[in-house]
Amino acid sequence: MKTDWKEFLIKTGAEYEDDLVAHYGNPEQELEIVNSGLVFSDLGYLGVIAAHGKDVESFLQNQFSNDISRLAENISQLNAYCSPKGRILGLFRLFRIGDTFYMRLPADTLDAVLQRLRMYVLRADVTLEDVSENFLRIGVTGDTAVQELTDAIGAVPAESNHVIHRGDLTVLRVPGVHPRFEVYATSLEAATGLWDTLNVRGAPVGLSAWRLTEIQAGIPAIFEETTELFVPQMVNLQLVDGLDFKKGCYPGQEIVARMQYLGTLKRRMYLGRIDTGSAPHPADELYTEDDSRQAAGRIVDAQPHPDGGYAALAVLQIQAAAAGNLHLGNSTGPAFAVEDLPYAFEP
Repeated sequence: MKTDWKEFLIKTGAEYEDDLVAHYGNPEQELEIVNSGLVFSDLGYLGVIAAHGKDVESFLQNQFSNDISRLAENISQLNAYCSPKGRILGLFRLFRIGDTFYMRLPADTLDAVLQRLRMYVLRADVTLEDVSENFLRIGVTGDTAVQELTDAIGAVPAESNHVIHRGDLTVLRVPGVHPRFEVYATSLEAATGLWDTLNVRGAPVGLSAWRLTEIQAGIPAIFEETTELFVPQMVNLQLVDGLDFKKGCYPGQEIVARMQYLGTLKRRMYLGRIDTGSAPHPADELYTEDDSRQAAGRIVDAQPHPDGGYAALAVLQIQAAAAGNLHLGNSTGPAFAVEDLPYAFEP
């Protein structure tokens, strides 16, 4: 199915780099229309893990940061999988179809997360497997996305973190500056049919443009470069429904809870713009003008902005963010200017 899907996308104008859709011939224009029109994108940079079996719900409940018992078929959740030290090993959106739970996460972290989860199955009746090949994944966003998807498939989730199932399509509504959706198709026909329908009044965009919409929404991602760098609160998971402090234990829970209840949070994630023509990467360091030796923060993700430079999410020392004068790479590097997130920090 993946090969046929790639051939289909190439026929529609997709240009690939490293086996991912980079753009459709005009990346600058694609970035511009992200904030003004209906766009849709192949989400091939994401992978999917399936978990099923008699003990699957209790097993996942003991591993992840959110309350799995609240995950009905019409709900999706952000979840962190942490080390015993409370550092995020993997960050994913969890949804379910029937008795099977699905974790979608950046593909470059999938193998490590899957291998570690399998270590803890022991005698539990749980099967974990990479099912990325079973789904074709499409992102859709824009002010008219609700109407376009409703016309195409009959309905859409009414709220963020809600899910609907229509035939071979599962549709997740995810947070965004504009209405934003992730569609998971289990057949080539369903995926190509939806793509062709959206292509009438919308425009396909590449990976960078879609990841820009994640950044603008203030939704973090953990890539291979940033594995085990951040505690959940550092990437604002408590503000985007990715943490439940009332559920039972999971790896790193004591550290996460201590940071929450003792008020020891010294870093959090900020949205910003970087005045540079060179691409920043996840885990790149940020410095203040006053200290060129110790980093004040790290990039979570960064993508080109249509107005120039790069939009970025970065975990920063709270004091450094308040003071400003942040720079990428060293104390005199490209400036990082903090901007407002679409949600508020805790009072």
